[in-house]
Amino acid sequence: MQQTTLHTFHLPVMGLAFSIDSPLKVAQYGISSVLSLSDDALLEQMREYYSGIYQKPFVPISPKEEDYRASRVTAYLDLLDAVVKEQIAQIKEEQFEPGTKLTKYFTLLPDSSPVRGLYLQMLEEEDPALKQELQRTLRDAIVPGGIDVNIMTKLDRINYGTNGEPLPQEFSDALSAFRGFARSTVQSAVVFSAGMNMRLFSYIEQFPEFIPDNDGNISKKIIIKVSDYRSALVQGKIMAKKGLWVSEFRIESGLNCGGHAFATDGFLLGPILEEFKQNREALQVELYSLFCSALASKGTHVPRTVPTIRITVQGGIGTGEEHEFLMKHYDVHATGWGTPFLLVPEATTVDEDTLQKLSKAGAGDLFLSPISPLGVPFNSLRGTSSEELKNLRIEKGKPGSPCAKKHLVSNSDYTKEPLCTASRQYQRRKLEELAAQGLSQDDYKAEEARVLVKECLCEGLANTALLVAGINKKASSKAVAICPGPNLAFFSGVFTLQQMVDHIYGRFNALNQTYRPHMFINELKMYVEYWQNKKAEQLDTLTPKQQKYLQSFWLELRKGISYYKQLAPIIFIGDLEKEVMFMDELLEAEDQLIASKLEHHTAI
Repeated sequence: MQQTTLHTFHLPVMGLAFSIDSPLKVAQYGISSVLSLSDDALLEQMREYYSGIYQKPFVPISPKEEDYRASRVTAYLDLLDAVVKEQIAQIKEEQFEPGTKLTKYFTLLPDSSPVRGLYLQMLEEEDPALKQELQRTLRDAIVPGGIDVNIMTKLDRINYGTNGEPLPQEFSDALSAFRGFARSTVQSAVVFSAGMNMRLFSYIEQFPEFIPDNDGNISKKIIIKVSDYRSALVQGKIMAKKGLWVSEFRIESGLNCGGHAFATDGFLLGPILEEFKQNREALQVELYSLFCSALASKGTHVPRTVPTIRITVQGGIGTGEEHEFLMKHYDVHATGWGTPFLLVPEATTVDEDTLQKLSKAGAGDLFLSPISPLGVPFNSLRGTSSEELKNLRIEKGKPGSPCAKKHLVSNSDYTKEPLCTASRQYQRRKLEELAAQGLSQDDYKAEEARVLVKECLCEGLANTALLVAGINKKASSKAVAICPGPNLAFFSGVFTLQQMVDHIYGRFNALNQTYRPHMFINELKMYVEYWQNKKAEQLDTLTPKQQKYLQSFWLELRKGISYYKQLAPIIFIGDLEKEVMFMDELLEAEDQLIASKLEHHTAI
């Protein structure tokens, strides 16, 4: 397995395309990033594009080939791996001079890094022989960032053969993507997100790359993105009982993040991190016991030492102070920064039109939308070209999108093969059904709006890469959807990689002049609003089960607020003004909750 990265942050997966080639941009500087494996067609298009850029042979992988999805994933990852290795070799040949990538590698490192300290020592060294020895040591210390991959576990469509019959389960989307990663040359990690998929989790056991060797090394690692401690414990135990080790739990804020927002049941990020901090050793011991038993029962070598579990956190982090506090107080190994990097062309891929919209976006331009066909709230930007195309189709009386990729198909109301709720085929049938129900005009309009709001994310989240690379000239390929988190409102303009990394490490300020509350406050406000909206939606027809859920949610928010009251002096040591503002905002949120408390008698 590659050495541990020297950085204390990573780039999470962003859409289908925004981080699709991030490893080619940032891995050479030791920065890990995550790309999505959901769209094999996009991976194939990007492989052809970059094979040309880097003068590599390209043999197309046709959809007519038996295992083309897995083969496309493997081929693209192998290309990334080969290019990153070449980039690292070239960097090591460069001189320690201003402007070289070699110099940039070390100036990007955090101040706390011993390697950066060694670099600064080398700059000051006047003895030529000692200076050369230090430079040799520094070159040896260079390691690439991880070429990590993401699989949304619930996006696991069954695929069909040319005869119309379903293919065996190993040809489903998620299993094919996983197999492609397992067969690739990259030695990195797969990030599982969006919950559990037992079929996929069981499938992993077939691949020795995920089982420790005689020295206890695991060549490919498992990361699970979780929203709370219970989820980590449950999924970690499932894996351990199969002889699989989860190398990292990646905690993400339920609402203060980009993309799909999987809200917790009122659990706030601070208390969640506290629970991980208090239970980390117990978690490691429990999982290790199950892990060893499973390996022993299979006759596999059992590691003598407990493998490490990294704990990282992402979602809404916006300042070097927040990054530092999370690292020190909760003892996390790294933080994830997604949305701000959408403004860094050196790190992500965003077409010029969308980049300009992002760079000027304020809080009013960012919203938690219902546009996802998956039925999960989705963080969006107003006025995207994808939204414009959707509205144009509605105006022309042809709502819905042609559904070519079918990654988000989920509805089987009208057909044997599931349909996507953003597709033209589904929306036409649904609207016909509504028209036949004899609804009042107001009720029909409300139901119609729920149908028409859905947007094609398969195309929208992939098209930006095609535009930047100049790959596809079709009008439909120019419609871009993008999914920044609300944190974007505090960043304006376009930044260099050096500027954004320096911002994370407290050496530069990339924030705009908009007042920005602490990340914990921002998340709390979102959860209070989310709870109030849930209550308003359900109040007229409230069942005992819904009432119990709303009350439990409310109590968890109150517990979270109490926790933050105790934490405030620790967060803002020596800065009474910031502590007072934090407490004022905390009490304001608490007042809102108390004022809108759910009364028992409202249940029916």
